[in-house]
Order: sequence, then structure tokens, then C-alpha cells
Amino acid sequence: MLMATLIAGKPPNVANGQQPQDGTGLMNCLEGNTMDAKVFDKSKLPSRHVSVGPARAPHRSYYYAMGMTARQIAQPFVGVASCWNEAAPCNIALMRQAQAVKKGVSSAGGTPREFCTITVTDGIAMGHQGMKASLASREVIADSVELTMRGHCYDALVGLAGCDKSLPGMMMAMVRLNVPSVFIYGGSILPGRFKGKPVTVQDVFEAVGKHSVGAMSDEDLKELEEVACPSAGSCGAQFTANTMATVAEAIGLSMPYSCGAPAPYEVRDTFCYTAGELVMDLVARQIRPRDIVTLKALENAATVVAASGGSTNAALHLPAIAHECGIKFDLFDVAEIFRKTPYIADLKPGGKYVAKDMFEVGGIPLLMKTLLDHGFLHGDCMTVTGRTMAENMASVQWNSNQDVVYPANKPLTKTGGVVGLKGNLAPEGAIVKVAGMPKSKQKFSGPARCFDNEELCFEAVKNKQYKEGDVLVIRYEGPKGGPGMREMLATTAALYGQGMGDKVALITDGRFSGATRGFCVGHVGPEAAVGGPIGLIKDGDIIDLDAVKGTLKVRLTAAELRARKKLWKPRETEFASGALWKYAQTVGSAVGGAVTHPGGAFEKHCYADI
Repeated sequence: MLMATLIAGKPPNVANGQQPQDGTGLMNCLEGNTMDAKVFDKSKLPSRHVSVGPARAPHRSYYYAMGMTARQIAQPFVGVASCWNEAAPCNIALMRQAQAVKKGVSSAGGTPREFCTITVTDGIAMGHQGMKASLASREVIADSVELTMRGHCYDALVGLAGCDKSLPGMMMAMVRLNVPSVFIYGGSILPGRFKGKPVTVQDVFEAVGKHSVGAMSDEDLKELEEVACPSAGSCGAQFTANTMATVAEAIGLSMPYSCGAPAPYEVRDTFCYTAGELVMDLVARQIRPRDIVTLKALENAATVVAASGGSTNAALHLPAIAHECGIKFDLFDVAEIFRKTPYIADLKPGGKYVAKDMFEVGGIPLLMKTLLDHGFLHGDCMTVTGRTMAENMASVQWNSNQDVVYPANKPLTKTGGVVGLKGNLAPEGAIVKVAGMPKSKQKFSGPARCFDNEELCFEAVKNKQYKEGDVLVIRYEGPKGGPGMREMLATTAALYGQGMGDKVALITDGRFSGATRGFCVGHVGPEAAVGGPIGLIKDGDIIDLDAVKGTLKVRLTAAELRARKKLWKPRETEFASGALWKYAQTVGSAVGGAVTHPGGAFEKHCYADI
């Protein structure tokens, strides 16, 4: 039943109970793959270094100590890496899903070895110093997965992730290691209901602004916070987690439909079981992540971000994933794709629907199918199914009985939901999300109100110490200056809650949450901490923003900016030791993805070939 649905190009109909607990049926949709008897030559796999030959007897004794059999030791070792923790609902279901992956690996002749890594959950880190840890956690996730895989010589990887930075972090590790890999998203949260209407955590952040001006009672705020997040799963709208989940399918590292199913749906176990089987097929065929993540695949990923009105953070994460492969694909490359891509998915925060709604009308493949049919995607890219993206999409049928995804030739707007900007205030570029914003609102000019950290700006907003028409400038929050490039959702949501979201603009060398809406420009580079123009402007300087033309300028001459630069002095950071100090020493600019090492272009060996 489930297979007939998938082969017909439709997602599993969970409402009708199509929830098998093993992956045998689902694998039928991968017809043509060598999923039957597989012969693995361990002499060519990394795990030979810890499991083959007399010299490895001590190593094997450790495996026997964990109850493994000689047969299991002789099989390929598959790392099952999970970002499970009890920090937030985004990650709480990942351990259960990892068990289903392990069963799939075992059924296909592999030996799964489960391990966990960290996650910093943005929704809880937001609005205080904890957010400095968020972007840095992406690098720690990638590094820790690499070190675990290297240290134990695992042959393949299935990575499970739930919260914002864990998705790109896991994908970065996959392409860095380049062993056969499958990415699994933990799934989105279900929408809550408040006073008869669907709500997400975005509504709670914006309610704080309403409450601050007396537009919401204490009782209503308490009720809203109790009902907004009713299940396990990542934030439900097209915020960063769901944006990067959409990327995972579009870039080819995840199975079709697998990233759209909400976390509570039992069908997630089927996808996880199948991922375990599928990674063993990739080992047998030696299809590796860098066979999948090519320049064309990265362009496909940027296309689905723009088409879905996704998070501006994708413009940071896609260059970082490309960097691991040694592919040049920076902010300007991403912005060019955004510029020519139609916006077709009516998803929150700019639209009406959440991830669950898109899954139930056809999922991410429905979005990709119409983009492919109208020439916006490269169909010849390899995917983890062992088939090209076009082959995966061949049986996907358009669903005309829905208004979540529009046909690519009849878009919501002709320009993508995210736009790149450049000008004398942002020589290295900047990014703004315009999904759901009318063109008349995509230009803004006003005097600068400068704040040297987020807290100062938030206090001004909370106390309404700003004017309509102001351009709020939050600086020294970039990758080095923060350190950590914080998101500004607390501030932008408070503005919207006060009814001022479209009456002021905000620019920063930090980042914005995928839940941010309004004229909010992030990733301004160079950042203030290295003497970028954003650190040179003063209160009252007139700033011009134009998302239609793609420009961000301050009305100062080049000579005036040079004169100010001579007087500028670097600010001393409070972080003189620890992980954030270490991050600040190595992190690069936002234009290249805020990466911390030279990347694939400089490697002299690849882990997969040890």
C-alpha cells in the first residue's frame, strides 16, 4: 500500500494508517538498485584497520566485549550518528529513529555502531548569550562526527539531525569524510492551536512584543506558550531546520519524501529502516557523497530554498557544505540562484502553511517536480537512491487539489523568497528574506540607529525607544565579533508584535532566524569586528535598502568611509579563552559560509580512501 503510493509520486497517507514498521516495502520504490545479495570486500574499506588480520586481535576483543559476533565483526561498520539530546523537541525523537536505522543496516548485511553528538537548539539559545554557541556548534558537530568516524574506521554513515545547525553540520561531515552516507531528518513538529487558529513558536516570540505594549494579556501569553509546540519535532514552518531538510532532499543526500514527514508520524521509522538498508547498497556500489554533492546539486539546493521562501541561513550553510567538497559556491553564487528562482511554496513565516501541510499534499518532491518540469533544476544529479533526481521525480504527479505549492510557471512571485544584496555598506554581500513581502515594501530608506550588540537593540525595542522609519543597526555580532554570529529573532519578533515590523528596517552582521519576517538584512560583510563599513556608520547616517535591485548602501562617499576607517579601533572581546575564543581565531567571513578550516580544495588525502 505504501509502495503503491510512493511509486505513484505521492507521500505516505498517514491518516489512512499506511505505517509499516520495516523498510521492505519502501525499498521497492528503489527498483533497479542492487539491494539483494551484496559482497563486501573489507580489504578496501576503512574498517579493515580495526577488524582484519592477526594484528587486530586486541581490537576485535573490544567488539566481543560488546556482544558482537565474528560475523558482525567481518561485516562493514556503519556509523549511525544522532544529534539526540533532551535540550528541545527537535532532537528528542532521534534516538528512537536511530534504532530503526540500525535494524535496516543489520538486515542488509552491515554492522551498525551508534554514537551521539551535540546540538545547540536555537529556539532556547535565542535572545541571550547562549546564541553565541549556535553557529559554532555546526563546526563542532561536523568535527566530532569526523573524529568518531576516523578514530573507529567506520565504512559508512547514516546521520540523523533535528535542529538548525545540526543538519548542515551532519551534511558537512558526510562530504568531508566522503564515505557512503544517507541523511535522515528527525521531522517537523505538529502545529499548535490557539483560539481556534494554528500556531508555531514564531507566534510565541511575536506575542512577547504584543505583551510588551499591552496588546496581549498575561493569561493569553501563558496559554499560547503552553499550546504552541504540541509534539516532538523541529519548528514547523519553513524556518532553518525545515529549509535545510528541504535542501537535504534537493541536494540528493536524503530519500525522496523522507524529510517532509513530521516527527510524530510512525512512517518516519520506515524511512529510517530504509536508510539503513540503502546505505549498505551505497557501500556495495561505492556511491559517495561527493558523487552526489556537485556544483549542480548545490544549485538545485539553492533553488529549492528560494522557491520555498526558506531561511536566509541557507546562504551560510550551502557555501559551508560546498567548502567541504572543495567547490567554490559562496554567498554571491547562492544569491544569483535566488535572484532567478520563482517563489512558489506558501509556507510560514511569510505564507500560510507549515511543513506538515506540504508533506500531506505531495511533500518536497511536489515542489521539486514543478521546478524540474519548468527548467529550474538539474535533473541529471545523482542521489542516494542510486538514481538521478530526474529519475526519482519521474513518477511524481502534480496535485492540483492544493494551494500549498504553486506551479513554477504560475508563482506567488517571479523572484525567489530570499534575495542577495551588495553595496558600499556590504562589499562582501548581505541577505534578506522577502517571501510574502509585497514589492512596494522591498525598498526602504532611513536614518541609522546603531547598537553594538543585540541586547542594547532589544532593550530599545522593548521600551519603544525608536521611531518609525529608522534603520536599526546591530553590529559586532558577526562570526568573529560575536563571536558566533547570533540570530536576532527576539528583536525582530518583538518589532512585529508591536505592529512595527514593516515600519522599520534592521541590518546586522549577525544572522536572523528562519522565523524572522520584515525588512531584516543579515550576513552584512565584512563584519564590524574586522573594520567593515557596518562598524563605521553613525546614528543619523541615511541607509538605502533595495531588495528589488539588490543593493545596500549608506549615503557616504568612499572618502568619508576611508576617513572613518582611519579612526576606527578594534573592540576587545570578552571571550579570551574557551570554545568561543578558539572559534573566533579560525572562523572566516559569512560570504564563504563562516567556515573554520581550509576545506576540500586543500586536502591531501580523503578519509574514505585510508
